[in-house]
Amino acid sequence: MTYLTVLSSLGGGVLIGLAAAWLLFFNNRTAGISGIAAGILPLWQQGGAWRYWFLAGLIISAPLWKLFGGSVQIQIDAPLMVLAVAGLLVGYGTRLGGGCTSGHGICGNARLSVRSIVATLTFMTTAGITVFLVRHGL
Repeated sequence: MTYLTVLSSLGGGVLIGLAAAWLLFFNNRTAGISGIAAGILPLWQQGGAWRYWFLAGLIISAPLWKLFGGSVQIQIDAPLMVLAVAGLLVGYGTRLGGGCTSGHGICGNARLSVRSIVATLTFMTTAGITVFLVRHGL
């Protein structure tokens, strides 16, 4: 990591928490990105312009950060096919698990949901094992 400070991490965490709280209190929705994104697809259309605004905020955040002097450095070393397969697997997993890392990991854990705690432990353990296997060539 080339850019990691306590203040930027704290600021990002506060903004994520505020966005999740705002969405919960004013729209009665949890800030699970997979559910928000799926809600704009015709197959799962659930309405609500708020979904487009939420996703637009995610997309515009990096350019805004850079505009105000922050450093944004993106490096992707994986082939496009690997990224496509990984994206499909993540999408399938979020539908299978009834949510994603943001929905379970941030909102569900904050509500002390047993289902979310188990889901978070499962995907974090799987991620750790995957990183170990990939980095050690196993």
